[in-house]
Amino acid sequence: MSDLIKHIRNEIATSKFEHRKNTSTWGKDFRKNWSLYLFILPVIAYYLVFCYYPMYGATIAFKDFDIARGIGGSVWIGFKHLISFFNYPDVGRLFRNTLVMSISALIVGRVTELGFALMLHELRFKKFKRVTQTISIFPHFISSVVCCTIFSNFCLTDGLFNNILSWFGWKPVNLLTLPNAFVPIMRIMGVWTGVGWGSIINLAAMSGIDPQIYEAAELDGCTRIKRMFYITMPAIRPTRVITLIMAIGGLLSVGHERIILMYNPSIYSTADVISTYVYRQGLVKFNYSYSSAIGLMNSVFNIILLLIANKIAKTVTETSLL
Repeated sequence: MSDLIKHIRNEIATSKFEHRKNTSTWGKDFRKNWSLYLFILPVIAYYLVFCYYPMYGATIAFKDFDIARGIGGSVWIGFKHLISFFNYPDVGRLFRNTLVMSISALIVGRVTELGFALMLHELRFKKFKRVTQTISIFPHFISSVVCCTIFSNFCLTDGLFNNILSWFGWKPVNLLTLPNAFVPIMRIMGVWTGVGWGSIINLAAMSGIDPQIYEAAELDGCTRIKRMFYITMPAIRPTRVITLIMAIGGLLSVGHERIILMYNPSIYSTADVISTYVYRQGLVKFNYSYSSAIGLMNSVFNIILLLIANKIAKTVTETSLL
């Protein structure tokens, strides 16, 4: 028993010594490089003021918020707003539309971005490759208002999409009045604006592959397709896994700007998602507490999805964020 007590005391003394050693090391480094630490103060101040301090406002999700009383003076009501949301008759439709919109964007976006990056990577004419990549990135910088205006005109009865569909016997109709057409239209818009920008990460990962590996494979008779599948794809797998985890972490956070600019009540059955519902409740009907509760719930679900995806990725591929 006495030996056990001595062992515990030694462990405590050792941990205290290590703690003092680490503290003194950090203090010594701070005194030596204090000017470098000053450079990170604006970044720390930015996150404290604009990211962490506003989190206090999330408490209105559990209050009956009154502007006159302020956040601190409003009455606590607990999870009443969340209960009201889950009792909302169309809550299932909101979750279904959000998942359909986000999963389709995830699949279509990642496939097109990877395919486009592979094609650019295989191009031998460097000048043509740079020009093509530059042109493909331009749509990313077009504002959502301009982009949605262009596609709204494309969807008119005399627009581009109807002209193309008329070649196959399609009767012209405003496509934005068809519920089943909204998701494909949004995916076409997403590919047009995002494929060039999204391929940059994949191209950056591909550029880090040793060219000698390709040369050795070519000498062994490996075709270009085989080099693509057996060298390029495995080499960029860690990058793809990390970007996939981050994308899954925002699965329920469908961007509402373009949807709001494109949809209308006649296609709510497929176009209305959680973020657009939060927009209508918070900024149109001024139900601040109710919309904050839904937004907070959405963020919690995203964090859970992120942790699950990270755990699965770490188990399956040994690549993860943490």
